[in-house]
Amino acid sequence: MKQLTRAEEQIMQVLWKLEKAFVKEIIAELPIPKPAYNTVSTIVRILETKKFVGHKSYGKKHQYYPLISKTEYRKSQFSGFVSNYFENSYHSLASFFTKEENLSLKELEEINKLIQDEIDKKKQQ
Repeated sequence: MKQLTRAEEQIMQVLWKLEKAFVKEIIAELPIPKPAYNTVSTIVRILETKKFVGHKSYGKKHQYYPLISKTEYRKSQFSGFVSNYFENSYHSLASFFTKEENLSLKELEEINKLIQDEIDKKKQQ
């Protein structure tokens, strides 16, 4: 799956939140300073070309909606992130977060519980 630019990702975040929106509704959700209407319209059309967004026409207006779920995109990008920055090693990723991010004991215990729950599920399969 293609990686989005920061601006494209910002528009997708709004569409994932709203599920469908006209350009004016997208702009209303964006932080100040608001981009120009034409800028957002152009980005949405680029997202359509990339097959991330579809639209339904209402006369001259278009209502846009995501074709790719946030979960699908996150999974794709996270896999690339692990591959590019951690040599495709989840062990290296976990090591980085536990050592470099200065996690609290509570956070480490919560992560440990999540991992243990997944281990238990895998053992039952």
